[in-house]
Amino acid sequence: MGKAIRFIFFGNYFVGILAVALTLEATLQLRLPFNSLNYYLLLFLAPTIYYTYAYNKVSTSPSTTNPRNQWYYKHKAFINWSQGILFVLCMSLAVNLLYQNFNNILNLPASYWSAIIIIIIAGGLYYGLLPKSFLKFNLRNTGWLKAFVIGFVWACCANVLPLIMLKIETGVGYHDSVLWTWLFIKNWMFCTVNAIIFDIKDYPTDANKHLRTFVVRYGLRRTIFYILIPLLIIGLISLGIFADYKGFGLPQVFFNVLPFILTIYVAYSMHRRKNILYYLMVIDGLILFKAVCGIVGMQFVK
Repeated sequence: MGKAIRFIFFGNYFVGILAVALTLEATLQLRLPFNSLNYYLLLFLAPTIYYTYAYNKVSTSPSTTNPRNQWYYKHKAFINWSQGILFVLCMSLAVNLLYQNFNNILNLPASYWSAIIIIIIAGGLYYGLLPKSFLKFNLRNTGWLKAFVIGFVWACCANVLPLIMLKIETGVGYHDSVLWTWLFIKNWMFCTVNAIIFDIKDYPTDANKHLRTFVVRYGLRRTIFYILIPLLIIGLISLGIFADYKGFGLPQVFFNVLPFILTIYVAYSMHRRKNILYYLMVIDGLILFKAVCGIVGMQFVK
């Protein structure tokens, strides 16, 4: 069982599940048609390959203190050939998507192309995946900005990519800009808070590298009580205001509030250090919990 858990979480397959879950939540909340199975498979594989490549790239020697680093070093041969298989499958899905919708992709409006370029650049810069000869800037080295970039990329994954794919596959655009903007900011804020909580895990390493994350700059207690909890309370207040504006029913409000309450509790509990699997299962699990609550909440909408 322990091996299976490490395989799912260290292998970043759980990250792929999160990407699909957030997209399904946003699709239901925006009341959009579902995208093709091809797209959801691609959405699952791309972040799995992306995160595994990034971690495998830095795990070049065994570590006595980092279980994930140990796992990557021990299973390097398996990771390399599995990455190759997943990459071939991912490219096959991408080519099939391109083949089926080639003309629609060429005819995308300029605003859609701008969004695609921004997402690709943000994702590439975050882990320094772009060639250094092209651009040396790495968003991970900007400290406090890192969490907001992570939140931005995940919000784009949930709220922007489905709209782009809807336009490509059906030619239909989305026009409720007020609802879309609020959901995008909510996802951005929630995933940013999640990333700040996750930075607690890297506190000693980031401090040694002089990487000025919120935790390094302000300390653990101040980060929890003056940044994380206030941000979540602001999110709850904005949720209440928007729910009243849109006329959300009580069950829908209740299920959308639950992730914020649970995240506040988890943030408060972070004054004691946890092991790496706790962060991967519980902290990242908050995102899955949010997606499930959002999906359940939409079942009460008439």
